[in-house]
Amino acid sequence: MAVFVVVVIVLMISELGTSQLNNNSTNINTPIRLSCGSNPAMSSSSFISNLNSTIAQLRSHLSNNGVYFARAQNLRNGDSVYGLAQCRNYLSTDQCLACYDAAVSAVETCPSVNGAHVFLDNCFLRYENFDQFYDNPQIIMDVGTAPTPICGNQSSSQPTNFNQTIEELLSDIQEATPRTSNFYVASTRQVSNENATIYAIAQCVENTSQAVCQTCMSTAYNILYSCLPTREGRIIDLGCFMRYSETPFFQDNQTTNIVPYLSKGSPKRLGMIIGASIGVVIFLFILALTLWYKSRKRPKADEENSQFHGVKKYRYIDLLSATHDFSEEYRIGKGGYGEVFKAILDNENVVAVKKLRVLGGKAEVEFSNEVKLISNVRHRNLMQLLGWSTNGSELLLVLEYMPQGSLDKFLWGEKRGTLNWKQRFDIIFGIAKGLAHLHEEFYVKIVHRDIKSSNILLDDDFQPKIADFGLARFQPEDKSHVSTRFAGTLGYTAPEYATYGHLSEKVDTYSFGIVALEIISGRRCNDVSFDGYGNHYLLQHAWELYEKGIHIQLIDELLDLKESEKEHVMKITEIALMCAQSPANLRPAMSEVLLMLSSGPSLKREQITKPTFIDHDKRFHVEIK
Repeated sequence: MAVFVVVVIVLMISELGTSQLNNNSTNINTPIRLSCGSNPAMSSSSFISNLNSTIAQLRSHLSNNGVYFARAQNLRNGDSVYGLAQCRNYLSTDQCLACYDAAVSAVETCPSVNGAHVFLDNCFLRYENFDQFYDNPQIIMDVGTAPTPICGNQSSSQPTNFNQTIEELLSDIQEATPRTSNFYVASTRQVSNENATIYAIAQCVENTSQAVCQTCMSTAYNILYSCLPTREGRIIDLGCFMRYSETPFFQDNQTTNIVPYLSKGSPKRLGMIIGASIGVVIFLFILALTLWYKSRKRPKADEENSQFHGVKKYRYIDLLSATHDFSEEYRIGKGGYGEVFKAILDNENVVAVKKLRVLGGKAEVEFSNEVKLISNVRHRNLMQLLGWSTNGSELLLVLEYMPQGSLDKFLWGEKRGTLNWKQRFDIIFGIAKGLAHLHEEFYVKIVHRDIKSSNILLDDDFQPKIADFGLARFQPEDKSHVSTRFAGTLGYTAPEYATYGHLSEKVDTYSFGIVALEIISGRRCNDVSFDGYGNHYLLQHAWELYEKGIHIQLIDELLDLKESEKEHVMKITEIALMCAQSPANLRPAMSEVLLMLSSGPSLKREQITKPTFIDHDKRFHVEIK
């Protein structure tokens, strides 16, 4: 792919661009979404060389008969390229390669940037200079680009029957796809009382997990349903693809028998499910007894440390040297329970070292909490733990280094005014993705408890990562909330938790709403200096503006917005207020928040109830005893 060398002369930073192109003809290899990365490669020549090699290797894999998914990586000279490509399973090898070549031609239009992806109806190509999406099947494959629905231009003449048929067909394939061995389904359905057949496929990225595929399919189904009653529609996400059309785009003999993968199977299958369920219940009961028995003994420190799987134990002396004895020059942050230092390990890897000092049992518990939780969590929008160390009373965490620092510095700190609206929305969207993973996609439900702007860190691409899991708690699936002593930051804390200690995932939803309002307004949540509306905190001020229908006035004065962007900001403001409602059960789940953030301007205006306002100072005196 020597043609990539041409882009070496294009030494410029590309704005993240998304191209929506019509593709009305069946199976014509026309890009329907193209996105170029927003940052340049560190070294254009080495990046282009690695990219060319990766592109060639991917094509070589796909040229094998029956291969529809390929991965390749080239890591020479430090400017790594990780790539993957996928074709739809109804294609022949030649058709797959033809689509792949068209995808390569499309990404050639991107300048020398650190990543790109392109979707066509028949295939998908992506490359990046980071490996999380490439190696870890648990990663939600997203770089801040929202799932995109693309609807046809013609509507059905009998929308009632048509909509019902499509709904049933899409519901079935979104259920069946994650249960197949290759995460791919093709199916058809006859429209009743109409001489029409609907063709539909669904496909997840092949190296993902069943749980991630199921989540992606559920989101795709909910969004694609908005295309009805148009005669064709697609939904594009970096983890999956779903399409329906009244025009055939695969052969009738290429369908998948989805009946075995549906829960509404035969009586024999139902009996098997019931029998398996009883077995699971018995197993869980025995497991619960075992865990209860083990929990009666407090593990020793060495036993606790052995539970920190998947992370490296560093020598304290090495971390001391890497931070120059934890010097002031290397300190990049300071909080209530410790400090954070920049460090360079092995003369090349830049990391952040979080140092906690034990002042009693609380810091040790929080240290154990944070290591156990984030050593198992992997997500693009969650801070990754790399290792840990201890030295007497000092407890150390080795974390990813975030060069841009924390979000609050960009909202009201020294970097205020440097974020445009697109970057701010991407940050809001990324935080929502991270919380949805903690609440609904991880194998246990985790409540962070301390979502705030200073705990949102930004990478080179201004993508957010949720940090500081020291206060995080598990929430049992069978309980709506747990009762616990208040811990968190006043102003971001939900009223039911701050006042009564009722903790649920909706506490994080509330905090997310407050952070979103801060991002929109550029003001702290406990800032009371609002001209003309009295001394009100941010949430109350935003609500009063919303009630008067003038919440456009909440927008940060440093943002220079187009009219279309103003409408978008007002919509996100309403979603933020929806997240801050009381009581807690009125707040949407974070997966629902993602759906609202992803949908276009057609989102219906929801009825939002008035939030409960708390006097921060009075609350402080009540809690601190």
